[in-house]
Amino acid sequence: MAKASILLVEDDQLQADKTKKYLEANGYDVILAENGKSALKIAKTENIELILLDRILPDMDGSEVCRWLRLNKDTRGIPIIMLTVKGSVLEKVDGLEAGADDYLPKPYNEIELNARIYASLRTKYLRDELKEKNRQLEDVLSTVEILAITDSLTEIYNRRHFSLIIQKEFARTLRYNSPLSCLMVDVDHFKDVNDNFGHSAGDIVLKEIAQNIKNCLRKIDTIARWGGEEFVVLLPGTKKEDAFIVASRILRMVSDFNYTGINQQITVSIGIATMPELKVNSAEKLIDASDIALYKAKNKGRNRIEIAEQIEIK
Repeated sequence: MAKASILLVEDDQLQADKTKKYLEANGYDVILAENGKSALKIAKTENIELILLDRILPDMDGSEVCRWLRLNKDTRGIPIIMLTVKGSVLEKVDGLEAGADDYLPKPYNEIELNARIYASLRTKYLRDELKEKNRQLEDVLSTVEILAITDSLTEIYNRRHFSLIIQKEFARTLRYNSPLSCLMVDVDHFKDVNDNFGHSAGDIVLKEIAQNIKNCLRKIDTIARWGGEEFVVLLPGTKKEDAFIVASRILRMVSDFNYTGINQQITVSIGIATMPELKVNSAEKLIDASDIALYKAKNKGRNRIEIAEQIEIK
């Protein structure tokens, strides 16, 4: 508790000097305020850890000062011990209802004053410690949540989280009869990259491809790693013509990029499936349709785009 900063709000100069001297002798830093307005200003601008507040002040009632302190987000957490010559139950209740943490009638015993200060500060420090631990726990939970939905290599969404997103978007598409496009993207001849340059280089290439695809998308679009060297993209509110434009942009971006650690061109093949042109009854079938279109692109020579047709959907 040593060197805790205390704001002493006391208009009686003799009492203020006596209390300040005693508190400083016990290791506290003490700042004096002679009225309520000064106390409010100091509490908001200085690093105050506890307030000793006289009930009777020349400009405003101590209970009013207490209420203002509790209303301000910067001062509401500071412990307040009310000091007054009035010792009636009603006076104590009024001070406590205004937000005071403790009440000490004058003349007070200095040893008791020190004990009450110590108890209030201990409670404050424990509360602050609990608040910090809760904040740390929230950070940990947030990190765990991010890890649970993120592919560890490419740092984009993983397959599991994409499946949740497409279910929601599929339901929204059915409700509002709006278009929805799904792109399945597969890296061409990726095994050659691993064989010729090593798996570490291949991992870097996958990360860079993921970023290149992401750079071609809007904020409302979703990209995820579907598995291995395969990525999936969801384009809400996008017709097949516009989806083809996005796919063409991805095709060009991937093939024009100079990838780290390798000296060969990388290309991708892309399959597109779009609702409502495709009459599918589940999100899984929309994904399957894009996958069928992808394999058609592979069979036709790779580094190209194919659009799924209704006849292909089982």
